[in-house]
Amino acid sequence: MSLKFFAFLAAILPLTAASVAVKPETVGMSEERLSRIHETIQRHIEARNISGAVTLVARKGRIAHFEAHGLMDIETKRAMTKDTMFRIFSMSKPVAGVAIMTLLEQGKVRLNDPVSKFIPELKGMKVAVAEERAAGTPASEPLRYYTVPSAREMTIQDLLTHVSGLASGPASATETRKLFDGLANTTLANLIPKYGITPLDFQPGSRWSYSALAGFDTLGRVVEVASGSTFDQFLKANLFAPLGMKTTAFHPGDDNWPRVASAYHRVDGTLQKVANPNRLQSKTYFSGAGGLVSTTEDYAQFAMMLAAGGQWNGKRLLSPKTVEWMASAFVPDTMQGRQPGRAYGLSVQVVTDPIRAGYRMSAGSFGWDGAYGTHFWVDPKEKLVGIVMIQTDNPNRQLDRDFENAVMQALVE
Repeated sequence: MSLKFFAFLAAILPLTAASVAVKPETVGMSEERLSRIHETIQRHIEARNISGAVTLVARKGRIAHFEAHGLMDIETKRAMTKDTMFRIFSMSKPVAGVAIMTLLEQGKVRLNDPVSKFIPELKGMKVAVAEERAAGTPASEPLRYYTVPSAREMTIQDLLTHVSGLASGPASATETRKLFDGLANTTLANLIPKYGITPLDFQPGSRWSYSALAGFDTLGRVVEVASGSTFDQFLKANLFAPLGMKTTAFHPGDDNWPRVASAYHRVDGTLQKVANPNRLQSKTYFSGAGGLVSTTEDYAQFAMMLAAGGQWNGKRLLSPKTVEWMASAFVPDTMQGRQPGRAYGLSVQVVTDPIRAGYRMSAGSFGWDGAYGTHFWVDPKEKLVGIVMIQTDNPNRQLDRDFENAVMQALVE
């Protein structure tokens, strides 16, 4: 068949599931150049950086590349498959962000609402001020601090943009960590109000500092209070079911554990299996900060919905202006805590200057990562989505940059 036929077919097909794939050339990408993605991933496998990966690239609402590489389990030599499930860790945060955006559109939540409007126990929180350490104090010595009143209440926007101070530094994280015992068997309704007795690490809005768990778990509880539904059921009804995300959940289900990729940690050039890297996977505690499991194709439905301005699979979840707002630079790269060229929006990082950021993508691209190497971005200018799923902790994120390069060099139109 001619390329003109494929182009015509792509034009008339409705925006439906991500499994609709086309010849890369019909969406302005080179099939030959896309093969470099496998070469890139293979180099990381051979270097023992990862055991394997699943990669997906979509442009203009169609998949141009979808491939499994390497192994999902080294010890048994089980091959990675396209339907392998991954613990996506902090790639759960943009999902929680879209839940808040949904409630915002419904008029049930405002960005400037104080969090205490929904969780009264978080009203009047104190801010920790570290005491000066005497010269020669061992680093192992516990942090000492005193507290002062918060200048203002932390807001929904503060939580979405990581400027709340909630579990964003040593004082607050030390105290919130004490509440985590038995996390797998508790609920958001039980745990989140207890954060009210912990200090904030800084005055809300004064700096950017990542709240790895508490901030977005608190947003999950806000969703429950504002909607009257548990967080997992809200996501299922308002995101997962409309988008056709059949496997994404806070727990894979007992029968699906064999589909979950084994997790690894790099040590001295080897990969060592990590038995239970994410204790947030729970049947009762629904962590919007890092608890979801998903497949590459499932998450692609979510990402392509954002790339298409809030509509996907025949359903409109958000308005285009809401998606544009979500991906705007609410926290500029000049704020303390941010990096050059990398601003922060509502639950997503926003690349405002690719050159300064060192990212090979268009200005205005947005997305986020997960602790064990999952990574996605949306490039609105190129109408492109890139996703790489691995299950190895990858603190320098070099694989992300290499994958982005392999994707962007394949653009030919």
